[in-house]
Amino acid sequence: MPSTRRSAAAAAAVAALLAVSATACGPGDDNAGSAPSASAAAQDKAEDGLKLPDGVPTSLDELKKWKDGGWKDWEHWARKASEFANPVIKDFWQPSRMAEAKDSPNTVTAQSAGEDQPATDPEPPATQAVQVSRPYHQNMAPVGKVFFDSPEGPMVCSGTVVDDPAHPGKSNLVWTAGHCVHSGKRGGWMRNIVFVPSYNDNGLPADRAETAASQEVAPYGVWWADWSQTSSQWIDEGGHTGNVGSAYDFAVLHVKPEDSGGKSLQETVGASVPVWFDAPPAARVGSIGAYGYPAAPPYDGALMFSCLDRPGRLSFSPTAPTMYRIGCTMTGGSSGGGWLVNRGGRTVLVSNTSISSNAHTWLAGPRLGGEAKGVFDAISRKFAAGG
Repeated sequence: MPSTRRSAAAAAAVAALLAVSATACGPGDDNAGSAPSASAAAQDKAEDGLKLPDGVPTSLDELKKWKDGGWKDWEHWARKASEFANPVIKDFWQPSRMAEAKDSPNTVTAQSAGEDQPATDPEPPATQAVQVSRPYHQNMAPVGKVFFDSPEGPMVCSGTVVDDPAHPGKSNLVWTAGHCVHSGKRGGWMRNIVFVPSYNDNGLPADRAETAASQEVAPYGVWWADWSQTSSQWIDEGGHTGNVGSAYDFAVLHVKPEDSGGKSLQETVGASVPVWFDAPPAARVGSIGAYGYPAAPPYDGALMFSCLDRPGRLSFSPTAPTMYRIGCTMTGGSSGGGWLVNRGGRTVLVSNTSISSNAHTWLAGPRLGGEAKGVFDAISRKFAAGG
């Protein structure tokens, strides 16, 4: 159990390392179409007692079949918001399997990214990603890796522990990208979704991390998602390349430890960050720091990196929210990683990595408006009476 002193030190380290600033304190006028949709209320009604889709375990016998490999049956791919199911398979995500996970690519062609939209700024010059100081739990404790299975095999994204207003100081919520949990309009929910905070805490080389003891790679354990919430726009429009769905490419996980224990994720890692909904538009943000574990070449997924840049705008439609865009050389695997700013001396999350250019010179992330708040509030309320 981290002591109160270590928790305070970890939170202070996050704030101290992120020397960025945001100006103003409210939304601008370049965020068309950001009102919440009816999906937030519908998703909030997805209680545990609802009928699960075919193929998802509903009995002990079916659960055993699932754990013995039945989860590989992708012909029964749960799609709707209410159909998420993610049974715990103990000792499934060992270091060797984590090392096999590939990046979840989601790129656009740089030459055509929103060029015809007046709310798109010129492409930013590339900003070289830099390694985050180690050990990660002392320097960027809320950040970790999201592992999951897809029909193409095990994959990896990044995620961030965020505050839960229903459980102050005891959050079990993780912010990531929608495409890290749901494949969008042509598929459904990913499987075996877990969060590993401070992955590879001391920065072992990739070949050593693959064979390391579990406590070296997952110092705070493996946390299984027992619920996931994403936007109806991502489910209906999202895909492997950037489009209007990218403006809604965010998700929130509620997690629990693989090895049962009484402490929350926030208490365990010693830090979390609040989410700033309706943060200022790009022109009024000083700088954004993007964090994650890039896994596609020239990176190998073993180390945490960050980029710091002043954002510009990227738009795919005048009816969808305008995205933030920064110069950054991080590649796939950094998807879902938190975009952080300093708000009144406190580090807060304003976006997550969604898409990048094919040349990996920039990243773009959704500006979190009404739909994002609806998604977040729904999952927070769902577990308000529990952990």
